Amino acid sequence: MKNDKKNRFMPLLMAISVVVGIVIGSFYANHFSGNRLTVINNGSNRLNNLLRIIDDQYVDKVDIDSLVESAIPQILAELDPHSVYISAKDVQATNDDLKGSFSGVGVEFTIREDTIHVQNVIKNGPAEKAGLLAGDKIVYVDGKKFVGKVVTNEEAMHRLKGPQGSKVKIGVARYGNPKIITYEVTRGEIPTKTITAAYMLDDNTGYIKVKNFGEKTYPELLIALASLQQQGFSNLVIDLRDNTGGYLQSAVQMANEFLPNKKLIVYTEGRKSPRKEYRSDGHGAYQNMPLVVLINEGSASSSEIFAGAMQDNDRATIIGRRSFGKGLVQQQIPFPDGSMIRLTIARYFTPSGRCIQKPYTHGEDASYEQDLISRYEHGEFFSQDSIKHTGKPYHTGNGRVVYGGGGITPDIFVPEDTSDVTSYYKKAAMSGLILQFAFNYTDNNRQKMKAFKEMLELAQYLKKQNTVEQFVGYANSHGLKRRNLLIRKSHTLLERYINSRIIYNMMDEQAWTEYLNQDDPVIGMALRVMRNDAAFPKAPQKSRDVKGKVAKASLSGFDNRARMGCHATLLA
Repeated sequence: MKNDKKNRFMPLLMAISVVVGIVIGSFYANHFSGNRLTVINNGSNRLNNLLRIIDDQYVDKVDIDSLVESAIPQILAELDPHSVYISAKDVQATNDDLKGSFSGVGVEFTIREDTIHVQNVIKNGPAEKAGLLAGDKIVYVDGKKFVGKVVTNEEAMHRLKGPQGSKVKIGVARYGNPKIITYEVTRGEIPTKTITAAYMLDDNTGYIKVKNFGEKTYPELLIALASLQQQGFSNLVIDLRDNTGGYLQSAVQMANEFLPNKKLIVYTEGRKSPRKEYRSDGHGAYQNMPLVVLINEGSASSSEIFAGAMQDNDRATIIGRRSFGKGLVQQQIPFPDGSMIRLTIARYFTPSGRCIQKPYTHGEDASYEQDLISRYEHGEFFSQDSIKHTGKPYHTGNGRVVYGGGGITPDIFVPEDTSDVTSYYKKAAMSGLILQFAFNYTDNNRQKMKAFKEMLELAQYLKKQNTVEQFVGYANSHGLKRRNLLIRKSHTLLERYINSRIIYNMMDEQAWTEYLNQDDPVIGMALRVMRNDAAFPKAPQKSRDVKGKVAKASLSGFDNRARMGCHATLLA
């Protein structure tokens, strides 16, 4: 009987189960299909779908990889001016400067008239060991002629660089030799220096030029300091002008060398990056040495970290012009194909709490790129009163006012001197004619100039050769007409530029820097600060006016009278 009842209700139970299953299935199907549509229609999947549709249905055949290569930079440009995409073929070159070395033959070259001209041969490098000389013209690579339109910087680097230990045959045309000379060069690891000059400005003051911040900047700094120590320096000038930055850690290591224990150097913070502080450990060997730091509008990123740390901790006097204003931290993220992006993940802040990143608008970087031109046109390079601060004021350790929101403003401003700049000089410099003349002059007179081993000797020799008049003749034959009045007015500038490039071609970057520093007003100001014992910034002094109200004194290490005296000297 019981079995009959079960059999009777079984169809009903199954029908109910089917209905419930349909209802539940419909509910979940509707619910999750809506979510699935949401997922499909979000940004990343829309891009994937778009690429698939283009690949499948577009009227012409499309290289999807090339399309993606073009699209990624546009996407990153919508974020900020410093988030960038680097293609696989450019990654190696991009990293070489910061890495501190690369694998190649060891020559510094320039391309003139569709031919590679060896400007310098790196000392103890593969090319020098093989026998190449400065002044050689590379015309064959691995038995194939390499002259003409195929000779580009990119192609030359591609052919001369290569894996360490690999070999390349180089055929050169040499001055005074009618035959092509062939050398087999075994590529090796070539160091690239980030500290390009270290010497004594006077009997007491050492000078170090830091070109950028790479992996080996700190060891290079220690070597430079040891060299200056042997020469008896008691003051130091660190030149960060036109230093575009590099590794944060290298700037922190360098700052640590000059700061007392537990001083904040910089901190970073972002949406997904908790605050991270970098502090000194008290082991620096030069914590009490008078220090001056030079900056200008080309000083950015890590150079601003160092300058900001010295300024906010009242450790050094900053001299020059307002720095670039890059306060964004990038992280390198590689892709499987060898390309990578540098994505902004945080902002960095100086010890006083200021972010020195200058303003920008998402996706509109035209005005950002034109910022330095705008500063120039506004007069900021020529007058401290023209500097516009967009950020709120902050205070250094001893109470001096500093500003964020657009670079590091120096304690002592030195304007750019354009009094002798003429239209003739601008055309000579911008057209590249001065560089071309300097290369030709070097090649034609290399044997004579080899006798000079010191920069000052070569500079004195060049001064007697009337290189300006020789250049004017060269320029006139290359389309830049002689303008006697303008040439006379710009004679000193022309001579300085021409002779500096010849010295660079014959010697190295340190000799070039030493020559230019001889009459540099910023260097002159740094030496004046040292001689006045004013390298350590003083706290603002308070004085009372006739009504008894408190008035703040000058914010720099000099008092008002000293500052006025400095400006009077510069304007005289």
